[in-house]
Amino acid sequence: MSTFVDIHVIQSVPPSCVNRDDSGSPKSAVYGGVRRLRVSSQSWKRATRLHFIDHLDASDLGTRTKRVVKVLAEAITSQAPDLEDRAIALAEDVFKAAKIKLTAPRGNKQGAPQESGYLLFLSRSQVDRLADLAIAAERGGTSLEAKEVKKIFKEEHAVDVSLFGRMVADDADLNVDAACQVAHAISTHAAENEYDFFTAVDDEKNRSEEEDAGAGMMGTVEFASATMYRYATVNIDLLKMNLGDGQAALHALEAFVSGFCLSMPTGKQNTFANRTLPEMIMVTVREDQPVSLVGAFERAVPANVGDGYLGRSIQALAQYATSIESAYGMRPAASFVVSLIDSDAVASLGERLAFTDLPARVSQVLASRVLDEENA
Repeated sequence: MSTFVDIHVIQSVPPSCVNRDDSGSPKSAVYGGVRRLRVSSQSWKRATRLHFIDHLDASDLGTRTKRVVKVLAEAITSQAPDLEDRAIALAEDVFKAAKIKLTAPRGNKQGAPQESGYLLFLSRSQVDRLADLAIAAERGGTSLEAKEVKKIFKEEHAVDVSLFGRMVADDADLNVDAACQVAHAISTHAAENEYDFFTAVDDEKNRSEEEDAGAGMMGTVEFASATMYRYATVNIDLLKMNLGDGQAALHALEAFVSGFCLSMPTGKQNTFANRTLPEMIMVTVREDQPVSLVGAFERAVPANVGDGYLGRSIQALAQYATSIESAYGMRPAASFVVSLIDSDAVASLGERLAFTDLPARVSQVLASRVLDEENA
């Protein structure tokens, strides 16, 4: 039986454009028959990974890039400066041994290293070990063994690779199943995009009668504001399997809980400064299955001028969670709540605590299961 950690977030976002579509408009979706503001899962995953960079050691993280030959060649050169002239060729040999197809970079830049045909997610420790392997083969005058190369791809996965997974189109055997799933965030209510008409002044423009007094440039930018429901779930057993260690899994979970809750996608941030924090966070430990509570908002929270959406969104979430438990007999093994507001709805959701205590408290609840099984 697997153990899951579900994270539910209610967060208000002011006028902003954190996640745009191909036309530059804030992303949206129709749910419950009404238009909602939407922030894609990949956008918040990226924001979470950027949060990791400031809070985890670089050795615990990976890099996702098509420029894998360049990355590996740099690692080879760093470890063996005398092989700098051969580094690119050695790096290409490594990926060829793994049966990962390489192609010339876009624009066919002369002398530029080849690239993989898709983004490849590699742990920093895996890059270093692949560099070691390439160097040893070069100095020993031997050929790279595909089995040895692929073995490195399957071991010592980074925290972000273990959480978000890896897909290798050329060889499914090198895939890493994601231990984490992130939903598209949507507004709890109907939301429409608005337009900001802006002008910019040319500081050097002569204001004499010879020149007009018009703006140096002008244009429009779309934006929206909303109270959003965000959801993510982590399969603790799969996370432990990916990392190969129970303590490492708990450490990664704490980092994810913190990163997912505190991060914010960076789209148009300089324009809107939309750096908000969640008004309510609920984290549940489940031993049955992950359960999103987005159904609480299938009926959009109605507009009520002067009253806002926050309190009624939390109330709808609490009522829906109670209905799920009553109808299905599915209760979480533990539930914790961080909230900026006090209400009966908040009190019904779980143990109240400060956010600084949340990641460690969740880890504490899971420790006996994760570590006991490891030591059994």
